[in-house]
Amino acid sequence: MGIDRRSLGQAIAGAAVLAAAPGLGMAGSLPTDDRVLGNARARVTVIEYASITCPHCARWHAEVWPSFRARYVDTGKVRFVLRELPTEPAAVAAAGFMVARCAPAAKYYDVVDALFEGQEAWLQSQDLRGWLTTAGARGGLTPAQVEACALSREGVAALNARVNRNLTIDTQVSSTPTFLINGAMLVGEQSLEALDAAIQPLLRGRR
Repeated sequence: MGIDRRSLGQAIAGAAVLAAAPGLGMAGSLPTDDRVLGNARARVTVIEYASITCPHCARWHAEVWPSFRARYVDTGKVRFVLRELPTEPAAVAAAGFMVARCAPAAKYYDVVDALFEGQEAWLQSQDLRGWLTTAGARGGLTPAQVEACALSREGVAALNARVNRNLTIDTQVSSTPTFLINGAMLVGEQSLEALDAAIQPLLRGRR
């Protein structure tokens, strides 16, 4: 059975994200369900708000992320977190994130990477099932598991709860991609040079 986008859309609508309340972004402790990549005790935390249906996010992950990860995350200098902020078509973005969440935590970013890598092919083919199945396989999920994850009402409710909570913390975030670097916000695609300029002073303890 193929993924029923109408049913998925109804599930999303049935668990709509609540309006965000005022709050403060913190560079220290993180919610336990954040998917953290890198050194948990790094001096610098970079949080990216992204959507797997956002073409700007996909381009950043193709063009900047590999170098950024090699320079900062894999070397233990930065703790990185991707936070889900589904953009249109929101039902599709939600399905992708739910599939990534069904994978083991250590494989979450493998699935997300695969979703970004396959975004353009999905846009051209509109083969949602193929896109999600291919990405899910990167995380060790079978096609049946991908199907169940993508249509899970429990998964939708959990996703919406996370989005609502995170936007309650980071009240100024309204678009993707948005980056928070120890709480300081950078909106839109960021070059490696721009990220260097924000991160290097923090690593040197200047701010």
